[in-house]
Amino acid sequence: MEIDFLTFLLYALVCALITYLLRALPLVIFRREITNRFVKSFIYYVPFAVLACMTIPSIFESTGNIWSAVAGFAVALILSLFGRSLLTVSLSACGVVLVIELAVRYWPFQ
Repeated sequence: MEIDFLTFLLYALVCALITYLLRALPLVIFRREITNRFVKSFIYYVPFAVLACMTIPSIFESTGNIWSAVAGFAVALILSLFGRSLLTVSLSACGVVLVIELAVRYWPFQ
């Protein structure tokens, strides 16, 4: 599918406008300091919730086998609950996924 230049400019303009509005509206709406505990906690936790909603489905779709994805996710979750660093968690999860993917691929009883 090929789009012409004016359509591309229109799409880019709409994306820029939406991005600007999402960043400018809170500044216009909330002129004073926010004191409501619910609103403060909502604003605090939204980035974490959005990141989880984008990351977790990708974890289960990124490997060739659902069991390697589940094992990698479990290892990452357990290590992060024990307070390990991000590098340790990600390398360990990737290592577990690699080992399970290789074991499934070269399993002699298929």
